[in-house]
Amino acid sequence: MVSHTDHPLELNWLCFSLDSFTKAPILIHMKAKANREKILELAHSSEVVSVSDVKSLGIHPEYLRRLCADGKLVRITRGLYRLPDAEITAHHGLAQAGKVVPKGVVCLLSALRFHEIGTQLPHEIWVAIDRRTAQTRVKRPKMRIVYFSGKAFTEGVEEHKIEGVTVRIYSPAKTVADCFKYRNKIGLDVALEALREVLRNRMCSVDELWKCAKICRVTKTIRPYMEAIA
Repeated sequence: MVSHTDHPLELNWLCFSLDSFTKAPILIHMKAKANREKILELAHSSEVVSVSDVKSLGIHPEYLRRLCADGKLVRITRGLYRLPDAEITAHHGLAQAGKVVPKGVVCLLSALRFHEIGTQLPHEIWVAIDRRTAQTRVKRPKMRIVYFSGKAFTEGVEEHKIEGVTVRIYSPAKTVADCFKYRNKIGLDVALEALREVLRNRMCSVDELWKCAKICRVTKTIRPYMEAIA
């Protein structure tokens, strides 16, 4: 009979295999714990977490479902999550839109609402998308997509932090110019109300407004109203 000591290589291999087998569950548990902690850290810093955020960390989205089951996260809508005790602001919908369409820009009635211009209370979020971008289909949050192009899309964009999310929103001057451009969609009365408030409350200069009017090609339309208010 041959003893195990006669085959030291086989014995070492056996010990290595047993050691790896016993350590495997521990390593898996440690990795799972680390992944959960990464997601929760992200939720604390940005408040709203998306599936794409988690995938960018190299973590499977299944961890989001498990954290929800454990009460660590709450599902806002498809693909979006937050902490259970996260503060919900008046502009929560804009934060959601910023996550779902990060390259879009909040515009028109929603931009008026954000800047507290006028009396509009839109029941959907108005978002401008580059015309060259593929058609965007989002069920939630409820959005009204408007396609802009060139400088009409890129000019006058501001970035605001809402619930930890960077949201792109058009400036007051650009928003007023957009309202005149889309007056047939939203109503001339809305555009006039916005123009009056922006100028009287000095939310932008006449030069800024005129620059945006040129970009939107509404100088002839807006000129008589600007002169009347001035």
